[in-house]
This record gives sequence, structure tokens and C-alpha cells, in this order.
Amino acid sequence: MQKFLIIQTAFIGDVVLATSLIEKLNKYFPEAKIDFLLRKGNESLLLNNPHLNNVLVWDKKKNKQKNLWKTLRQIRKERYDKVINVQRFAATGLLTAFSDAKETIGFDKNPFSFLFKKKIIHDINNGKHEIERNLELIKAFTDDKISLPKLYPSDKDFEMVSSYKLKPYITISPASVWFTKQYPASKWISFINKLSSGITIYVCGGPADNDLCKEIAEACKEKSIINLSGKLSFLQSAALMKDALMNYTNDSAPMHFASAMNAPVAAVFCSTVPAFGFGPLSDKKYIIEINQPLDCRPCGLHGYKACPKGHFKCAFEIEDEQLIEAILVHGS
Repeated sequence: MQKFLIIQTAFIGDVVLATSLIEKLNKYFPEAKIDFLLRKGNESLLLNNPHLNNVLVWDKKKNKQKNLWKTLRQIRKERYDKVINVQRFAATGLLTAFSDAKETIGFDKNPFSFLFKKKIIHDINNGKHEIERNLELIKAFTDDKISLPKLYPSDKDFEMVSSYKLKPYITISPASVWFTKQYPASKWISFINKLSSGITIYVCGGPADNDLCKEIAEACKEKSIINLSGKLSFLQSAALMKDALMNYTNDSAPMHFASAMNAPVAAVFCSTVPAFGFGPLSDKKYIIEINQPLDCRPCGLHGYKACPKGHFKCAFEIEDEQLIEAILVHGS
């Protein structure tokens, strides 16, 4: 029986995208033991996944270096056949290179890739989606076909959100870690106030997003709008997205939640662009971005804490009608 370890200790959305590797490995090696290493705080994303044997957790916030060595010892004890590192950072490269696995696989941009048994070229400009780039890591012993990411909310997760599904609804996830990836609150408010009546609007996010979600909800009191920030787990949020008329997101983790549930999604791209390979994957998907080119866009792969030019035109010049069109054309 083969033993695999997938390493992805980055942000929430990165973990969701990496689940495509779990799906592909399970398809080819249904009897294998597949483990997944992620950062502390993200482990609930993989609850209920029927294809996983174990989830390893690296606490990167407290005693980071001490916990890194502890994690390495844990990995070495498992004697994996293959360690597959999705990341391009030194710490996970070290874990991979010294994992004592029979085969170590990762991207060439990782500082420790010279110690990997196999390294794959990672090109952000090759026109491929990130899941395609990730699947290149295992193509040699699987195939070159697309395998989509997938989350597994439980029956209890669906039951938890069932009362929110009694009337037609949309979800809006307005927050992002990066300012230049976040569609402004004033723009969300303007769009919401132009929506027709009869649609319930759920504003979603984590506990840290409550102020932003509250601001939007309070400014749209005439609409049927409910602030759910901090009230749902990752998988409950994904379960809620499943039956929405449309899920509005930034270029951020909730977009990937929608993809992993094959839920309809309208993704707003401000400073970043879909060409980077992180766009939505759902059957019903709609990309919203400024209609005219800007010489400053994209200004970076991950976004910034402020617009480098000071004007943030890539967000403010998106029109409300573009967001409304998403639900008119793609809403079920």
C-alpha cells in the first residue's frame, strides 16, 4: 500500500485548490493512504474528506521553528513513498527534502528543490490554472486530465444552513486579506441597493470581517440582508454557497469554496487578473473586472495593502451593472 503526503501550508484558498491532488491520487490509488500537511487553523477545511488518512498540522504562529522540527520528525516516522510539495517556500522545501520519503516532488522555484528527487517547472505566466500547475507534480504517475478541487460538508453542515435556504438568496463575501483584492464596501453597497426585491442577501466572512460585513448590512437596511460573518464554519459556508442563485466574491478563498462545491460564482478581480491562474472553476462562473485596460494592472500577484497609484481605479471603475448581469445571466 502506497503512502502519500501532500504539503500545502499556505492560505485557505491554496488548501482548497490543493484538494484536486487528493481527488486525482484517490482515483489512481484508491487503496493508498493519503495524508495532508497544512497550517494550524485550516484543518477544518478537510473534515469529512473520505479520501484522507490523516491531516498533519504545523503551528506556524507559536514556536514556529520548534514546531517545524517537530513536524519534520513526524513526517520522517511515516516513511512516505511520495511527498508532494505544492509550495515554493523554504520551510516546506526543507520538510520535503529531509522527509526520508522514497520520492520527493516539488516545484523548481522552491529553494530546496535541488534536493528533490523530481522538480517540476512552475510558470505563473503559462496560461494554466493553478490546479493544472499543481497536477503537473503527479502527472508522471497519474494522467494529464483536470481534477477539480472538492470540499465535503457534512449532513450537519447542510442542516445548519438549511433555514437560510427557504427563499431565493445570494451570498456576498466582501473581505480579502489584501486591500487591492477587496472590492470596496461602497461599491458593494451601491450594487446591493440596485438589486430587485425578493432576494435574500447573506453577507459572509470570518470573525475578523464582521466590521466590514456590518457596515455593508447596515447601509442596506431596506433590503433583505443578513450579516453572517463569524457565524459559519468553512464547510458551513461552502454548504450555504451550494444552492445560492449566485455567490459574489473577490479573488479570494470564498471563490475557491464555490469552485469546490461547483456552486455559481461571480468573482470580482480588482488589482489581480484571472490570467494568473486562480480564477473560478464552477460550471456557472462569471468574472467581473474593469472594462478598459489600465497600464498599472495587474500591479502584483497577491495584491497590496494600498493601491500603489493611490486611485484604485481597477475597483472603483467597475460598474454595478456588471455585477447585476452575473445574476441575470448565470443565476439559476
